[in-house]
Amino acid sequence: MNNITAAITAVGAYVPEFVLSNQVLETMVDTNDEWITTRTGIKERRLLKEKGKGTSYLAIKAAQNLIEKSKINPAEIDLVIMATATPDMPVASTGVYVATQIGAVNAFAFDLQAACSSFLYGMSTAAAYIQSGRYKKVLLIGADKMSSIIDYTDRATCIIFGDGGGAVLFEPNHEGLGLQDEYLRSDGIGREYLKIDAGGSILPPSIETVENKQHFVFQDGKTVFKYAVSGMADVSEKIMERNNLTKDDINWLLAHQANKRIIDATAHRMGLDEEKVNVNGGAVSLGHPLGCSGARIIVTLINVLKQNNAKYGAAGICNGGGGASAIVIERM
Repeated sequence: MNNITAAITAVGAYVPEFVLSNQVLETMVDTNDEWITTRTGIKERRLLKEKGKGTSYLAIKAAQNLIEKSKINPAEIDLVIMATATPDMPVASTGVYVATQIGAVNAFAFDLQAACSSFLYGMSTAAAYIQSGRYKKVLLIGADKMSSIIDYTDRATCIIFGDGGGAVLFEPNHEGLGLQDEYLRSDGIGREYLKIDAGGSILPPSIETVENKQHFVFQDGKTVFKYAVSGMADVSEKIMERNNLTKDDINWLLAHQANKRIIDATAHRMGLDEEKVNVNGGAVSLGHPLGCSGARIIVTLINVLKQNNAKYGAAGICNGGGGASAIVIERM
């Protein structure tokens, strides 16, 4: 019987200095602070403005923050998983470059792309490597430079997304502590409602695709909302049922901050009071950094559990195109 569980033993994070507030967005597109706040809960988002710096910069900073705080030797890291939807370039792996830059010289690395759920899928993958018994230290990083694929004349998307990076270290535990359960689901039905049309194998880059702004994120907000509000609420409720947890057992819910109404619906389905949901503001100070959103949720949840000497926390995230995931964390 395999009695190895995967525990998070260190965390790190990084956000850029530049702040894009709702007040500034009011001068860029037809919107206002009240409209944005009531629908998304977001007050400001962080953007990486430095020329020549991409997602790898955010990831390296987050990993270095983890290494500095935990005092680990990066040469001891066995694997680096890079969860991102905005890699530095289409072919050369961002994760491999990040591993080299942080001194993880003995690790292998790869990128993982599952949009908003990338980090939670990465947690499942990292835990499986640890539980195999063959790997002792797995570094999972979630980072995205969403500002590189956002049209800042499009009100439907520019109010939501931001940039950032987060990292966690998984190590073996023999006391049953660590990642307890997961409920991961995906659904390709929403592919046409949240996407980037061009730049892939179906529609390669051309003068026409650039002129038509087809390299930016397109979102059908109403349809995405419909799928997301049902998906995240469903998986959050089911993971509680599967683990025999009631609303009284859950100390905190950290949810995907793409839309405040989605969070409210999830909390209602779980029977949680408002004061247990997205404490410390969720992504109010980040915007929605896509692949980093899972990192933000998990890192924040771990810190909140620690600060409040609490035991159980739930993390939920939705894929706007269909599908959602939920994870329950038990504090060691």
